[in-house]
Amino acid sequence: MHPDLMKRFDLTGRSALVTGGARGIGLEIARTLRMAGASLMLADLDLDATRKAAADVGPDVGAFRCDVTDPQSVRDLAAAVGPCPDILVNNAGVGREGLTGDTSDDDWRFVISVNLDGVFYCCRTFGAAMAERGSGSIVNIGSMCGFIVTKPQNGPAYHASKAGVHMLTKTFACKWAKSGVRVNAVAPGYVATKMTSSPSDDISTWVELTPMGRLGRTEEIANVVQFLASDATSYMTGAVLNVDGGYTSW
Repeated sequence: MHPDLMKRFDLTGRSALVTGGARGIGLEIARTLRMAGASLMLADLDLDATRKAAADVGPDVGAFRCDVTDPQSVRDLAAAVGPCPDILVNNAGVGREGLTGDTSDDDWRFVISVNLDGVFYCCRTFGAAMAERGSGSIVNIGSMCGFIVTKPQNGPAYHASKAGVHMLTKTFACKWAKSGVRVNAVAPGYVATKMTSSPSDDISTWVELTPMGRLGRTEEIANVVQFLASDATSYMTGAVLNVDGGYTSW
């Protein structure tokens, strides 16, 4: 492959911050960005787990505690990491299953606060600094659930929160497009992680409804994040890319 083409995907010399980076998709995103040459910082609620993950990713990877549901905690994170990172990946997220009419107030508020409020607070804080600098790339982790209602589960808070992430992505993309800041999102389908651990009947249904006939792998999501973070997508902003094995194509 021509070296000039490879340079478009290279992240050498850039810094990246991944929220929810202690496990699952977030950890794999961190590994992938590191392989692409970026210097890494991970943030998560569990500092011990984050430090362990940082050591797993490689030497000199920063580990920070952050509660993305708390705007002050996000501001403290921005102060702690020093210069604003070149790349921000808003990956922190949670899920709660339950029928639409049976979702408790606490479950609703918890999911919305992590999945939607957290993305807003992080975009607002770091994106503003990127815009002032005149450059930056933000990649939000949405979900195919932001486009469709999946089955057999029915998690209204999760679906609503991810639809909100998609629209926040487009809103911030328009706000900062002329300031050199790109904001895009990845919408994964069912991926094999602890978060999707479920009785086998559910997994069988998910696989059956996915045209490719399998769950996704964490690296398949991370590869698209790296693509969006790189100069290969320099004319992309406000995009939400489905990475779902064809699930939303039905």
